[in-house]
Amino acid sequence: MPASRTRHLCSMAAALALTVAGPATAAVAASGSSDGLREVLFVGNNWDGTADVVHSSGDFAKIGRINVIPDKAQRLAEINADPIKWIYYTSIRNEVGEGHDQYADDMYSTPDGRSVVVSRPSFADVVSIDLATDKVNWRFPVAGYRADHMAVSPDGTRVAVSASTANKVQVLDIETGKELGEFDTGDKPHENFFTDGGRYIWNMSIGEVTTSLDTPGWDWTKGDRHITVVDATTFKQVRTIDMRQRLDAIGLKDFSDAVRPAAFTPDWSKLYFQVSFFNGFLEYDVATDKITRVKTLPENPATNPDRTTWLLDSRHHGISMNPAGTKLCVAGTMDNYATVVDRASFDVGPLVTASTPYWATVSGDGKDCVISEAGADQITAIDFATGQKVLSVPVGDHPQRVRLGHVQADWTGPQGS
Repeated sequence: MPASRTRHLCSMAAALALTVAGPATAAVAASGSSDGLREVLFVGNNWDGTADVVHSSGDFAKIGRINVIPDKAQRLAEINADPIKWIYYTSIRNEVGEGHDQYADDMYSTPDGRSVVVSRPSFADVVSIDLATDKVNWRFPVAGYRADHMAVSPDGTRVAVSASTANKVQVLDIETGKELGEFDTGDKPHENFFTDGGRYIWNMSIGEVTTSLDTPGWDWTKGDRHITVVDATTFKQVRTIDMRQRLDAIGLKDFSDAVRPAAFTPDWSKLYFQVSFFNGFLEYDVATDKITRVKTLPENPATNPDRTTWLLDSRHHGISMNPAGTKLCVAGTMDNYATVVDRASFDVGPLVTASTPYWATVSGDGKDCVISEAGADQITAIDFATGQKVLSVPVGDHPQRVRLGHVQADWTGPQGS
């Protein structure tokens, strides 16, 4: 490490700068490469209750499809027998699900490529699905009534899931589903990141996103939103970061402090994050604990200016970074485009038309940004180098999370499918 870099790592904030692993990097590291495995992309079709498995690079052709709700009848019977569970199940369908059940939020493969672990919001659980049979290996009901975003440890042995109505994160053994620990967060925990080889966990809470109190004057009703950093072994809090204070310090008092999708530089020194209602992103320097730059991206003139019509307070939802750390890919969810942004200059590339792009990740070879188009039931690859669209591939109903992982080399789908 250069001496100049070392000098800047003497504060607690700077020490934490070394702990952050970006989403794409973590996904690749977690699923590891070894003999007999094939790298793939898992595309979660949230309303279908399926996951499409496609090539991780190149043509992104479909390899197979997984049913992530093989136990649907049993789960619905339990929900219908419990009035409180039924109320939450119906609420998820009518609010977060826009009239649809939410069956596949997030997913990661096991290190041996034989199973995929999925968080299922409507069923308030995490399950491990056998890729050969589509059968449930294990099931973990989360605290409260809704499961949300997950993260996988760099060694692939642990998954952290946000129990969004319980305001906590629960960490599970990926092979057995046994809970290893948990920690409290702000209101409505969302994104999770394992850092420093799995030593720390970062969680971003986003507060209440289903109300119509969306003007800045009612921001206080959205709840307690902050980043929580904990030791991944003891689950003791190491640090909290409240972006409200950082936003106010640079005059952005009307900005929401709900940190949505985020991406880190390869050297972990800077965080690029989206916030509710904003068509753009912000740059946060971890060592100095300050927001250093703000990038406003183009508005689509066809976008309804009424904030209450925006999907779960998201104007833009989805951001990733290429492995070199030189380009960002941003999903302009309500503005119906995605674009590649130069990280140094913040110059914006072509606006690639997309239908409700809801996530952005990086292809296995690192050349493309892959977005999920929830409104068109497809994924689309965009070249990081040119910013131009490469191709689109049809998937299931309402794709959201897209994650890198592995399957057995000869896998083409569950037996009998």
